[in-house]
Amino acid sequence: MKNKHFFNKFFLLAAVFLSCFVIFQVVYVLAEPGSQDDPVIVKSYIDQVVIPQIKSYIDERIESLSAKIGNMEQNQNQKAADRFVIVSLKPGQKLIGEEGTELILRRGTATVIASETGGIADVTVGMDLKNVPVPPEHLLIIPRNDGRGIYADMNNQEDVLVMVKGTYIIKD
Repeated sequence: MKNKHFFNKFFLLAAVFLSCFVIFQVVYVLAEPGSQDDPVIVKSYIDQVVIPQIKSYIDERIESLSAKIGNMEQNQNQKAADRFVIVSLKPGQKLIGEEGTELILRRGTATVIASETGGIADVTVGMDLKNVPVPPEHLLIIPRNDGRGIYADMNNQEDVLVMVKGTYIIKD
């Protein structure tokens, strides 16, 4: 009788263990990798989901920061157009202004860069300057956006200083 009671307990324990094993195996087989049921992250999930999300986030941040930098540069150019700023040119550099840009040579020597349609207006004496030395302390105005400006002569020992009001670029 003791043996029969022992076999019943053993059979019941074995049935419970086998049932638990079968249930866990079914759950494991039916669970899709990367789902809530199986939170293990697999390489394919990283490649297909995580990396594209990170790339998209980085691209959005770069575009946002680029737009902010563009706005800051535009604001800086607008501020520069409202007042004179001191620009330093190394010998051989060119300052090319857009239409309406005002220049005053403060130190050094420079030469006017004219275009095919004309030079730079010297409003101090009422002349149009074409490929001649820039007179110091004269107010010059660039009439058109066609490549006109000044060239810092190579014989300068120091940087050429120019007061500029308006939009300009410096070229080597």
